[in-house]
Amino acid sequence: MNLRRVLAYFPGVLLPLVLLVLPFLSSPYLLALNSRATIFACAAVSLQFVVGYAGLYSFGHAAFLGIGAYTLLALGGDAAVSLPVAMSAAGLFALLTGWFALATSGVTFIMITLAFGQMAYFVAQSLSVFGGDDGMALEKVPTLFGSPWLADPWNWNMFVYGLMAYLFVFVLSRIDRSRFGRALQATRENPARAAASGFDVRTTRLIAYVISGAATGAAGWMLAVQSAYVSPAMFDWRNSGELLVMVILGGVKDCMCVGLAAVLLVLAQEGLANYTEHWRLILGPILVLIVLRKAAVAVHA
Repeated sequence: MNLRRVLAYFPGVLLPLVLLVLPFLSSPYLLALNSRATIFACAAVSLQFVVGYAGLYSFGHAAFLGIGAYTLLALGGDAAVSLPVAMSAAGLFALLTGWFALATSGVTFIMITLAFGQMAYFVAQSLSVFGGDDGMALEKVPTLFGSPWLADPWNWNMFVYGLMAYLFVFVLSRIDRSRFGRALQATRENPARAAASGFDVRTTRLIAYVISGAATGAAGWMLAVQSAYVSPAMFDWRNSGELLVMVILGGVKDCMCVGLAAVLLVLAQEGLANYTEHWRLILGPILVLIVLRKAAVAVHA
């Protein structure tokens, strides 16, 4: 694998590598901000996988974030157990909901994924054992093969980078070069021609949707560890919208730029929030102008 391909599948690689020196120069606050930005980059690239490769604009990916987080809350214990289970649970939800959602396309698909996401949100609100609408704090950081290694902020950042590298360098790069990856891109470009060539369009897209859901579940698990708190707010549709904004800002077919856009957006939110409580009034128009600029460039391309 050449350097260009590695960079293409390592979301936000440049900025996180610079921020790796922060343990020696800065506070735990900046370390936490660094890992949070990287986690959202993982979630955004997970969504970009189905948007860019399959042309599926999901508006319910926050459900996978929440499922990953609540799985950690339910199991706790060791990361070697709770993380794979979180990914499996999110993937299973993607399989069940995706089968119905993929019977549609376009705006209908967007609305159905939104409906499933909100359904998960209301279910989470009703779980009184996990605090209901208020959520619940994690009792402790999960161990890793019985060791409290993840409790150290430096080790936690390294774990987040390592998981990101495995999921988004190794796994996605192999999918891209595989027969399945080419078939998936064919379903995006021309579904009718792909079906005529012998590909099962719905099944191919469903597999991609499950992969994306499982990867987003991993991001949700990491987000729960990072914040040490889990609540139904993780399922909220606004989180799905924020992930879509990250994908659109970065470019739906460029996962490195999507990762960078996610990192920069999280940093911008945090920086403006420290400056004023009305930070959304500043960031919102900026995002609108950026999207309008991208739309104008696309029209003249």
